Amino acid sequence: MLVGPGFRFLSGLSVYTCQLANALAEDHDVSLVLLDRLIPTRLYPGWRRVGEDLTSLRYDPRIHQVGTVDWYWGNALARVRRAVAAERPDVIVLQWWTAATLHTYLALTRLAAEAGIPVLIEFHEVQDTGEANVALVAAYCKRYLPRLVRRATGALFHTHHDLDVFTSVFGRREIDRLATAVAPHGPYDHVTRNPGAASRRRCDGSRPIQVLSFGLIRPYKGVEDLIRAFDAMTPAEAELFELDVVGETWEGWTAPAEAIAASPHRHRIRFENRYVDDREAADYFANADVLVLPYRRGSASGPLQIAMNNGIFVILYAVGGLIEAVRDYAGAVVLPPGDVDGLRTALLGIVGRSGQRFEDPHSWSPVVAAIDGLVGAPR
Repeated sequence: MLVGPGFRFLSGLSVYTCQLANALAEDHDVSLVLLDRLIPTRLYPGWRRVGEDLTSLRYDPRIHQVGTVDWYWGNALARVRRAVAAERPDVIVLQWWTAATLHTYLALTRLAAEAGIPVLIEFHEVQDTGEANVALVAAYCKRYLPRLVRRATGALFHTHHDLDVFTSVFGRREIDRLATAVAPHGPYDHVTRNPGAASRRRCDGSRPIQVLSFGLIRPYKGVEDLIRAFDAMTPAEAELFELDVVGETWEGWTAPAEAIAASPHRHRIRFENRYVDDREAADYFANADVLVLPYRRGSASGPLQIAMNNGIFVILYAVGGLIEAVRDYAGAVVLPPGDVDGLRTALLGIVGRSGQRFEDPHSWSPVVAAIDGLVGAPR
């Protein structure tokens, strides 16, 4: 039984939950509990788009969808309790990324304990950075997340960096108690448009190099560093590039928009300040030669997974788990954190190579195998 966010509050974790469920369904009987209304809608940073059908993803029809659970529960937990009793799943897998799910997950682990069913937690990060900056939410998470962890039998991480962060927060004794596994994030292959054809269109150098910044615009994403690197180019150098900055602003972070408006190369930057649907995203990635991710921190990145599946260059800072995420990807250019001049140099370094495409080394098999292994691990 897999528990994770549905598509109403669409995010990278909504995509991940669907992709993982479909991968598990190839060899397992899978039931699904979706978290629908995560918080009151007007408190969600992307509240204007809540409920819009922005993704092409659909769940495999073999998956039994038990139902949805809202933040206020209603009668949903009784329905889940009946499903647990009827189906007797071998394991319940919880996707963890936000404190908004904590009260629900505590209730689900209580149901699991009553039925004698083990619980695995798949950690995407210990706590969202935006939540960690809200004192009441941070205190709530600090008090009750350890209780959730103590009720779990196992934990899955995507990088050893994330495992180290977990250990630093919860301590070696807690990590020794849990069965743990590390498995790389699976590919996001639902926004790929024949990248080979795009490559052939650009090999002759007749078009400017298309640089893409994609994803939620938040303080830790560092989009303004990309603009600063572009601003540092001479007019002749800037003429070799076009920039697409695509994403929805969260946390009131307007520094990238202000940097774009003030850029001397503003005429070569397109700014799409919204959450685009999968069809539009696929067009942006098919058109791109390079994705730039100047993150200040990071456990994983949906845009990174999409870029690798499209086979394009990725320029990123060496932070967090992102270093491990691109370790086997030949198109990655990894720079020291905050190296704006290095961003400029790296962009100029792909001039003449923009037609290259690379193989995505990732699949969902390691994640599925890790879950299988944790289910069978001694408790």
